[in-house]
Amino acid sequence: MGAVLDRINGFIKEALLGWVKSNLGGMFGDVNTKVGTIAAEVGRTPSSWNGSAFSMVRGLSDTVVLPIAGMVIAFVLCHELISMVMDRNNMHDFDTWLFFKYIFKAGVAVMLLGRTSDIVMGIFDIGSHLVSEAAGFTAASTSLDVEDTLEAMLDAGIASMGIGELLGLGVESMLASLGMKIMSVLITIVLYGRMIEAYLYISVAPVPFATLGNRDLSGIGANYIKGVAALAFQGFFIMVCVAIYAALVRTVSVSGNIHSALWQSMAYTALLCFALLRTGTLARNILHAS
Repeated sequence: MGAVLDRINGFIKEALLGWVKSNLGGMFGDVNTKVGTIAAEVGRTPSSWNGSAFSMVRGLSDTVVLPIAGMVIAFVLCHELISMVMDRNNMHDFDTWLFFKYIFKAGVAVMLLGRTSDIVMGIFDIGSHLVSEAAGFTAASTSLDVEDTLEAMLDAGIASMGIGELLGLGVESMLASLGMKIMSVLITIVLYGRMIEAYLYISVAPVPFATLGNRDLSGIGANYIKGVAALAFQGFFIMVCVAIYAALVRTVSVSGNIHSALWQSMAYTALLCFALLRTGTLARNILHAS
């Protein structure tokens, strides 16, 4: 009878141990995979991230928004001419050089409107270059070795736990695994949301650029450019967050308290998610983009 009970007890322990290992392996594996893709994702420009979406956005910008920008720049140039005439006492104090100045400003404004796409994509190219350069300094491992981690946990005493302890650890690891999956989704939302926001900026680029030729309205275009720059520099801040996460995750020790290591890993990942969510706001605050 005792041998039968021992076999049943051993079978239950093996099942619980397999459940715990499956939860832990899935927990670390999901986050490792997602964090490992961050550098590749943020290093892409809008044109290389999704060619179909970028072509659609460029088509909307060139066929729908650009004609509206043409009307805006016509209004801006007329407003600039009227303001210039009125400032000079209705042309009584008008100097010839002011006429050439106006022609030059109009030419620059039209040239900027024609080069809007190149300027915007140039800003994103600079951001991509920053990310690629930062990746060279943050090349340290940002993940826990799943196999070694599980082996260390086994050595730390998981295999010798009783049924009650294994059951508790199984529930704990299941909740932690679920939390890690949710945070993995949040990381995806941050990365994809940034690129979708970039596409939205690109789609309306000609309109704010059309306002740059007037001192009263140029704030619209200047704020737009700062917003694009903030999106580009957000990728750099994301890389810095990943580097900090790499430094923290390497301090996780599973040879001691298993529960502590489990929740410490989860806390660091939650901290990474929070930091990633704040990168956009931080970039805008630094560049004073509203």
